[in-house]
Amino acid sequence: MTGELTLRGLVLPIGGLKEKLLAAHHAGIKRVLVPKRNWRDVKADVPDNIRSSLEIIPVHVLEDVLQNAFEPPLMLRSIAKL
Repeated sequence: MTGELTLRGLVLPIGGLKEKLLAAHHAGIKRVLVPKRNWRDVKADVPDNIRSSLEIIPVHVLEDVLQNAFEPPLMLRSIAKL
């Protein structure tokens, strides 16, 4: 995984997305999470055959990452519930 989060849990956009997805495909990875703010780059820069061979999941907040990166999905607990 690569990327950054804000203190509020927002997923920030990344650079080099095309190269990272090509490397994931080459390594045999099937599922990748990409920042939602990079989704335009996925459609514009990544070849169709690479996009179709990967399950590319756009994520916007940390909770999206935890739900999609782990099996079973991890869930955040609200501070108010603690």
